[in-house]
Amino acid sequence: MKIGDFKIETNNSVYEPSDDSYLLAENLMIKKGDEVLEIGTGSGIVAINACTLAKSVIATDISYDALRLAEMNIKINKIKNIELCFGNLFESVKNKKFDLILFNPPYLPTDKDDILEDNLNHAFDGGIDGMKVITPFLNQVKNYLKCGGKVQIIHSSLSKVQETINQLKRIGFEVEITAHERFFFEEIVLITGTLNIH
Repeated sequence: MKIGDFKIETNNSVYEPSDDSYLLAENLMIKKGDEVLEIGTGSGIVAINACTLAKSVIATDISYDALRLAEMNIKINKIKNIELCFGNLFESVKNKKFDLILFNPPYLPTDKDDILEDNLNHAFDGGIDGMKVITPFLNQVKNYLKCGGKVQIIHSSLSKVQETINQLKRIGFEVEITAHERFFFEEIVLITGTLNIH
């Protein structure tokens, strides 16, 4: 698959880039020279788009299958400034701070009948209210941002968009929805938070 100037390989064991991936990849609030972290890189499409302006990108995932696929896509596109790390949320970047943190989380509300018995489940399973992974991310994200840094997180109207916005505001972010796309059963939004310098 061709995404802009990049060729992206996919496989059945890793979340295939979809509308939410493109919404994030095409609306990055990134400045030349930024140090960027992407949580849950999947195929690597967002990190690969980010690397064109960023000084460096660290891309993490909880799935070894995803990291292998992302590594292949990085090599295919001859990219040198992305480092891949295995880990859940911020496990693999302790004591580091970034200008921009990107996350397309598993946000779909799920019950036990929806759970997949393979690694692909990590890409979808947001728990009963869609917030199972988003909430611990929000509880930690401020610790990994430089002053004035930004977080961009994909969200679905099927889960608690306003709760995420309110939580970011409570911990010191200025928040706006910087992109959105409507489908017949949901709206996907891109929430951008800027950490207040004061």
